[in-house]
Amino acid sequence: MKIIDTPDGRFPAAQDARPPVQTLPIRFTGSGSEYFRIWIVNLLLILVTFTLYWPFARARRISYFQNNTLVGDDPLGFHANPWKMFRGYLVVAAFGLAYGITSEVAPLVGGAIFLVFALLWPALWRASLQFRLRNSSWRGVRLGFEGDMKGAYLAFAPLLLPVLGFVLLGAMGPALAPDEGASPEERKRLGLMFAGLTALVMLLFAAVMPWCMARIKQYQHGGYRFAGERTELRAGTGRFYGLSVRTGGVLLLVLLIVGAVAALGFALAGRSAGGILAFTGAVALGYLLIPVLVVPYYTASLQNLVWANTRSRNARFRSELGFGALARVNALNWLLIAVTLGLYWPFAQVRLTRLRLEAMALQVKGSVNDWLASAQQRDVGPLGDAAGDFFGIDMGL
Repeated sequence: MKIIDTPDGRFPAAQDARPPVQTLPIRFTGSGSEYFRIWIVNLLLILVTFTLYWPFARARRISYFQNNTLVGDDPLGFHANPWKMFRGYLVVAAFGLAYGITSEVAPLVGGAIFLVFALLWPALWRASLQFRLRNSSWRGVRLGFEGDMKGAYLAFAPLLLPVLGFVLLGAMGPALAPDEGASPEERKRLGLMFAGLTALVMLLFAAVMPWCMARIKQYQHGGYRFAGERTELRAGTGRFYGLSVRTGGVLLLVLLIVGAVAALGFALAGRSAGGILAFTGAVALGYLLIPVLVVPYYTASLQNLVWANTRSRNARFRSELGFGALARVNALNWLLIAVTLGLYWPFAQVRLTRLRLEAMALQVKGSVNDWLASAQQRDVGPLGDAAGDFFGIDMGL
């Protein structure tokens, strides 16, 4: 204790009033063998019911993973009614079926259905976030999502032009198809026109995607609520463009490696069978390196960028997911999935989930128990009230 001199004598100085910071580690206790039994039953029931069991399988899967996710020493809970998820699944399935039928026989109608679904998507996505968070709990207190409808549409607004471009391309495809009696020059001209329009739309999509991702994550991570705490994402749009540029650099490196292998094969074997084999091997190498290197780099960087900058007044997250560790786990997972003809999939999901979750922690100022006591007084019951949801569509958080 620090002592200070005063005119009236010696008195103890005021203690530091800042509350202590607790670090709650996040652990995952699930096992591959346990999840395999859930996964194989879910898979069989989905096949037998022609995919109608899908939302019930999703509910079982989410419940297993959340019940085995420990924040501090306490697990998350999941309390959703699968029948609400089933209703949402029927909505999406109806759009998909209608689009699949009409896109071949009536492209304009198919394009209109796709456009209507694209316009409804932000509302459905927001509903899924509300459903997922309201039906999740920690230590008996429900989580929540408070993002409004306007924010959901503004988050996806940058994608409006690329989506319209893709719809127009689909509608223009038959119009740009050459007639049977068209000359080679006419066929070439129409082909180049369609390729140019496609490239323009793809370029526009790539240009706005980081901006859209930033807006989506700012909306999503700015709407989480727990026990009176609402989070915000303190990461600007420029950081998402920086991540996209760095990921593009990794992708370019992979393409250079693939191109060098293909060029070396042609240089050594020419256009013989050996050269064709070398080219095929180079393409296969590209398909291997993208999920093993590019995807883990983007995934690790995005997780660290988003969660390390998600905080509320009295809480913040830490995320230190390493690219090397994720790349190794991804490579091993894909190898074992290929060797076991897909049966290793549930074990791979458990390994990947454990790595990503245990790279994170929650730091809290003050007492978590005080939060929970206050929240339980405000809620209708110890788990709150999650009634009133219609769209129970889990699209991932």
